[in-house]
Amino acid sequence: MVVECNSHKGQTEGRQGMNILLYIDPGTGSMLFAILIGIIGTLNYLMKNWIVKLRFVLSSGKKVETNTDKLPFVIFSDDKRYWNVFEPICREFDRRGVDMVYMTASPDDPALENPYEHIKGEFIGKNNRAFAKMNFLNAGIVLSTTPGLDVYQWKRSKDVQYYVHMQHAANDISGYRMFGVDYFDAVMLSGEYQVQEVRDLEKLRGLPEKDLIKIGIPYMDEMSKRLEQAPQEKMEGRTVLLAPSWGKSSIFQKYGSRILEVLLKTGYHIIVRPHPQSFTSEKETIEKIMRDYPASDQLEWNQDNDNFEVLRRADILVSDFSGIIFDFSLVYDKPVIYADTEFDNSPYDAWWLDTPYWTFTALPRIGQKLTMDNLDSLREMIDECIQDPKYAKGRQEAREETWEYKGEGTKRAVEYLLDKYETLTQVTEEK
Repeated sequence: MVVECNSHKGQTEGRQGMNILLYIDPGTGSMLFAILIGIIGTLNYLMKNWIVKLRFVLSSGKKVETNTDKLPFVIFSDDKRYWNVFEPICREFDRRGVDMVYMTASPDDPALENPYEHIKGEFIGKNNRAFAKMNFLNAGIVLSTTPGLDVYQWKRSKDVQYYVHMQHAANDISGYRMFGVDYFDAVMLSGEYQVQEVRDLEKLRGLPEKDLIKIGIPYMDEMSKRLEQAPQEKMEGRTVLLAPSWGKSSIFQKYGSRILEVLLKTGYHIIVRPHPQSFTSEKETIEKIMRDYPASDQLEWNQDNDNFEVLRRADILVSDFSGIIFDFSLVYDKPVIYADTEFDNSPYDAWWLDTPYWTFTALPRIGQKLTMDNLDSLREMIDECIQDPKYAKGRQEAREETWEYKGEGTKRAVEYLLDKYETLTQVTEEK
């Protein structure tokens, strides 16, 4: 069910009732299987409680410590691609000698083989299995980039004291599906406009205020440092990176292979880096395009796990709504061309807000919009974006708005987590 979004934003109660159906998402897995997993998790939890009571009886009524397996800090990652977001946090925890458990839903997550003494990687199963594990977790603080806590299968555990959400990209917090961060205790943000978005949503929904902490963007800090240390290489000619997202509004779905035909006519070197999800969700489309446009001296297909080098080599990026746009423009300080893709905000938190979507205010300042009408003028657009200084000015403006405390992200994040845990521990001891 899709609810029309033209009515007045102040009709909060009615909307909540209508829009809760938006979260019955077939992509999240079988409902029957989710129920089964929940039942199994509940039985497991009840069994643990029974064992504790049995130990109490066998100890002649002496107090039994039930919290011996409580983990102070846990990171939950639903996909291996978020290791670059969390790795700076893990490194800083290790440097300070603080133990942390990194729970991941990817069996090949780099976190499982991380080099840090105080960071323990643990594969907790895929999809519903991972959520079942998290739903009965015993921990002090859980840090995650995964939205939808207490909305989808991932439920708050009564044995977790504090849930903290950290964004994994420089964009709108209202870009999550509805209720994305509603039930976290704290949210780490990168810019003031995100703070306002969360506060507005809290007021509309009658939610208590969360702890909002502006930390900046740790993974961008790392990319920036890496870029500064990388050797300077002089490239011959111009290189264009095409990095589409996936789904019905992506570049390949909108323009098909024509986008490659036009790009090759520019005479520039073209690198194509499809979104990893494309090879699963759009397998036939991607494979056909790759067959029709095989690799050559001019055309290069890239599927590296690490996108650092391919971003460094490119002079300009062509993309749609992928978060890579801001990585490229803000860290590498290079222009972009973004596709004119439709954005249906009805499933997203942005639907509730009257304020402009920040991403859509930033894009015209950092690059040009690609449409069906100007597709054949793509070479001229590329040249103009690279040469016109107004786009450099726009990138600086966007950088200041969404990347506060540049270079301090990791330190600010870790200090907040450690201070919060100390406070939580004191409160627990007083009880």
